[in-house]
Amino acid sequence: MQNAKRAFITGITGQDGMYLSRLLLSKGYEVYGLVRGQNNPKIPVLQAWAPEVKILTGDLLDQSSLLRALKVAQPTEVYNLGAISFVAYSWENAQLTSQVTGLGVLNMLEAVRLYAGDDVSAVRFYQASSSEMFGRVQEVPQRETTLLWPRSPYGVAKVFGHYMTINYRESYGMHASSGVLFNHESPLRGPEFVTRKISTAVARISLGLQDRLDLGNIDAQRDWGFAGDYVEAMWRMLQQDEADDYVISTGETQSVRKYLDIAFAHVGIDDWSGYVHQDPALLRPAEVDLLIGDSAKARTRLEWAPSVAFEDLVTMMVDADLAIAAKEKSGA
Repeated sequence: MQNAKRAFITGITGQDGMYLSRLLLSKGYEVYGLVRGQNNPKIPVLQAWAPEVKILTGDLLDQSSLLRALKVAQPTEVYNLGAISFVAYSWENAQLTSQVTGLGVLNMLEAVRLYAGDDVSAVRFYQASSSEMFGRVQEVPQRETTLLWPRSPYGVAKVFGHYMTINYRESYGMHASSGVLFNHESPLRGPEFVTRKISTAVARISLGLQDRLDLGNIDAQRDWGFAGDYVEAMWRMLQQDEADDYVISTGETQSVRKYLDIAFAHVGIDDWSGYVHQDPALLRPAEVDLLIGDSAKARTRLEWAPSVAFEDLVTMMVDADLAIAAKEKSGA
């Protein structure tokens, strides 16, 4: 194994992968990112965001490709962020979601184990677990010991990956940790996610480019933080002497309705009722009504705490989408 810090990130073109790549580069890491095919439209975005990242091709469903990529990257740390992460889509294609988001974790763990050989603890592994695993919550707030009761194919797949990570830690002595991350957002969030859907629509409505926003359950409550804060927690997990699992959250719950209040007020619209339409077709088959995490363990052991407040997160996202909408309006 190499002495220099080298990181391998799956899902590097996603929100978390982008923030994590910049964080690791700032700490002097050599960073390798896995993408599925050279035609990925997000590759140019990644290259502009973090040009020092070295891109490798591979597929979470093809273990041999993962092993080949690891042999090139020779990482000291592996961050498995790759997944089909849009919860609503998981009902439309439960099989593919289960394969990529669930079986993909097993493939990555096994590839790391085979690559590391007798020195299995030399490669530290991070698995991106999710608060969606709690689903029909059995305890408020949710912590590392809370019973998992997923309410979507995505959540079920994440539970599989979570327990497989624990199994490899206990069976093979791998330094394998899971971060049970609650909702975390940023201007890099995909447009299909509700927070970015709202910030984009609010920006466009304020500039006369759109006149309506269709949403599902606006009373759903989530524990929302900033993605840039949460990738710092991922890194801190892999710096610990012992691998473990950590809930990463703000400890505060906010509703979609409150997000709407802050976002619209930021562009000078106090009454948004005429712009927002609740569409029953956008409701989940099985809703997760209330998620709020207890990150006491991470705050104590990792010395981690979120730095961006909810209102600042919302206005950050709206401002970023205002800039994009302004360019669209000007024809740039």
